[in-house]
This record gives sequence, C-alpha cells and structure tokens, in this order.
Amino acid sequence: MNMKSVPAGRGWQWIVAGFALFKRNALIWIVLHLILILIAVGLNILPLIGPYLLYLLTPLFLGGLMSAAKDTESGQDLEIAHLFRGFRQNTSHLITVGGVYLVGQVVISGVMIMLGGPEFQQALRAGVEGIDPASITPEVATRILMALLVGSALFVPLAMATWFSPALVILDNRSAFAAMGESLRASLRNMRPFLVYGVFSLLLLIVASIPFGLGLVLWIPVTVLTIYTSYRDIFPSAATPAPEIA
Repeated sequence: MNMKSVPAGRGWQWIVAGFALFKRNALIWIVLHLILILIAVGLNILPLIGPYLLYLLTPLFLGGLMSAAKDTESGQDLEIAHLFRGFRQNTSHLITVGGVYLVGQVVISGVMIMLGGPEFQQALRAGVEGIDPASITPEVATRILMALLVGSALFVPLAMATWFSPALVILDNRSAFAAMGESLRASLRNMRPFLVYGVFSLLLLIVASIPFGLGLVLWIPVTVLTIYTSYRDIFPSAATPAPEIA
C-alpha cells in the first residue's frame, strides 16, 4: 500500500482537519462518543472480564468511527449505526487487533511489575499516595523509574502498530497483521509530525480539562477524527472500495 512521509507541520494540520470534520455534524459526533463512553463504563463495571472485553472491542468501535469519518468527509449523513459497523464488517480482524493490543499491554505490565518490585505494585493498586515515603530509598526509586522508562519504550511501538490499524482494516480491507505492520511502518516514517501532533494534543487536552473537563466533550471526538485525518494524509490512496476480507 502506498504510504508517504509528511512534513512535521502536518501534525498540527491533522488536528485542524479533524476539527473541520467535527464541525460538519458536531451533534451526532458528540452523541456517538457519549454512547461509546457509556459502553466503556458499563464494560468496566463487569467483574474480571469487563476491562479485557473493552480492549478487544475498542478497535471495532474505532473502525465504525473511521467509517463515519469517511462518510462525513464525503458529505453523507451519519447515524448511530455507524458506531457498530465494525461488528458487521471485517469483525474478526478488528478483534485480532484488539487481542494483540491486549496481549501487548499484559506483557508490558508484567515487565514493569517485575522491574518495579513490590513498591511499584503497591503504587498501581493504591496510587502514589498509598506508598510510604520512608520506603522510597534510592534503590526503590531507581527500580520504579526503570519500570516506567521500559514500559514507555515498549508501549510506543505497540501504539504505533495500532494507530492506523482500525482504519486500514475497515476502509481498506487489510488483514489485522498486515494493517498493524503498515501502521507501524507509517508511524516510524512520520515521527516528526507525530511529535508535533502529540505536543499540541497535550496542550489542547489541558485546555479542554479547564474548567471541570467540559471541553472534553469536544476534545475526545476531535482526537478520534485526527486518527482518520492522519490516516488520509499518510495513506493518500486509501479508503477506496474493496471486497470484504474473510
């Protein structure tokens, strides 16, 4: 599949383009994400399996939202049904993406717990406030810092491999592993615009959180739309109709 490297400034343009798509049908985008948030809350309430199900199903919802973004771009009407399109199209491949992400997160968490020791596990369970300051010796602090650094280093390629995957699966009918490989390569070739994008996204998140997080109602759907706008920018010939994969 054709992919390209884009200038660093495109990272900001992804946000601008995402906001432009959002404005075309702001109300339905807000409704779609409120429904998704309610689903996420409901799944997290389920004991034991709830959070794992959320990991598995998130690419299906993202696939639906990528389809909605494409239809918005082409001037079509949006419906609530867009959110669930991933449950009807290329479902197994989208679940596979979620499964790989879930396994990756479990492995990363295990490595961090192994490196961080019992104090790190305590911090995960009770938060930083739950740690006895007297137990934070230089050796413990070094272990916790090492766990955080290694965990971050392992998470970055996982995030790169899954960033474009739902769009590539549902819009370009790529298999799960082909989509993840292409997503990883595209992200590595575009580190500079992703860095710019990350900085501006963080700043906008801080602004959206003041006051009382009300701006998140706009920030969350715009952020999801930037996945689509970055995908369209880096994969310029993407989103063309193709037969559904098995």
